[in-house]
Amino acid sequence: MDVIATAKEKMGKTVAVLVKDLASLRAGRANAQVLDRISVDYYGSPTPVNQVGNISSPEPRLLVITPYDPSIIKDLEKAIQKSDLGINPSNDGKCIRLVFPELTEERRKDLVKIVRKKGEESKVAVRSIRRDAIEQIKKQKKDSVITEDDQKKMEDQAQKQTDATIKEIDKLIADKEKEIMSV
Repeated sequence: MDVIATAKEKMGKTVAVLVKDLASLRAGRANAQVLDRISVDYYGSPTPVNQVGNISSPEPRLLVITPYDPSIIKDLEKAIQKSDLGINPSNDGKCIRLVFPELTEERRKDLVKIVRKKGEESKVAVRSIRRDAIEQIKKQKKDSVITEDDQKKMEDQAQKQTDATIKEIDKLIADKEKEIMSV
């Protein structure tokens, strides 16, 4: 039975990664999680932005990054410009301000395409996990560890878990699309 438990755990991790990816997509509001993927060169090593400074959101469409070490403000600004955020940072010498513009209809549609792509990638990963689990089940049957009835039962469980996970992914994608298009 541990084959099913392992598959369920892996599928749960796939969903968790998708949730994190979707949170990092900006939907018009300033959200500090959009900076999670950006690293800045800090004394020779790439360091996440949230570890080199304090990030605050004084207004719904504004993020302010105040670095702990003011000497890295230029590097921080360059890292944000090189990222795929599409926002030009403004630097006042003490902090960096990121003003999130209103999303255009075209940008919203692009974001929806990205959301759907991430959802499809997650579904492919889930199906791959199911395939691996079924291969393990068949191997156990071949090695006479389990009976044919157990094999069928476990394959059904793997399929049910896959269906449930894909349904959850579809709901996450639909919710994110709704959020993007309604902001």
